[in-house]
Amino acid sequence: MRRLLQRWFAPAPRLSAQQKARLAGWRALPAAGDGDDLQHGRYVVVDVETTGLNLITDTLISIGAVAVVDGRIALGDSFSVVLQQQQSSAKENILVHGISSTAQRDGVDPVEALLAFLEYLGPSRLVAFHVAFDETMIRRAVRQYLGFSFRHEWLDLAYVMPALNRPLMESHRTLDDWIGRFGIRIEARHNALADALATAQLFQVAAAQARKKNINDFGGLYGLEKSHRWLRDVS
Repeated sequence: MRRLLQRWFAPAPRLSAQQKARLAGWRALPAAGDGDDLQHGRYVVVDVETTGLNLITDTLISIGAVAVVDGRIALGDSFSVVLQQQQSSAKENILVHGISSTAQRDGVDPVEALLAFLEYLGPSRLVAFHVAFDETMIRRAVRQYLGFSFRHEWLDLAYVMPALNRPLMESHRTLDDWIGRFGIRIEARHNALADALATAQLFQVAAAQARKKNINDFGGLYGLEKSHRWLRDVS
């Protein structure tokens, strides 16, 4: 409750002239086109760690991301940041993500952390597993610290994978289910960067499967996600 009240009654964010210029530069970037080939261009796969799973009361602790460039995971093109917390999360939460109280209190100023993430992202589309959680946490942090509504195009592998693998749609629901199915190794589950890397490998699997169904661009894969989402909602 304390975190929620702090967020509700926090003053409007005050950015320096340099920070405003950086934000304006990012917002002026051209949007990606729907016809982008899945084997070309840059996609950013993201995962977050938070103080908990409540979309209303919990807050963003860290962002991990890795780029898939021209169909290949670019390990040198990755991003990881811990946002400075005024109050560190509970011990039970720390046991999940492994980010200590000290690391949280000594993290990067949230304004600088989020500007750095946007600059890393550029105009690239975002990919995640269960987008609603990651998107909500990032959007709320951007609104709180940068003062604007972050509206970016995301692809949700939680809907894409069952749409591409219909016999598995009931038995495979979690990220662990899918990475286990395709033998994807993950070094540290619930570490944002490690989870993003595993999700990036799953995105590669999705792109390869999509090509076999003559789905070769982002618009086609995005349409597949939306149609499967609609079918799940009405079933």
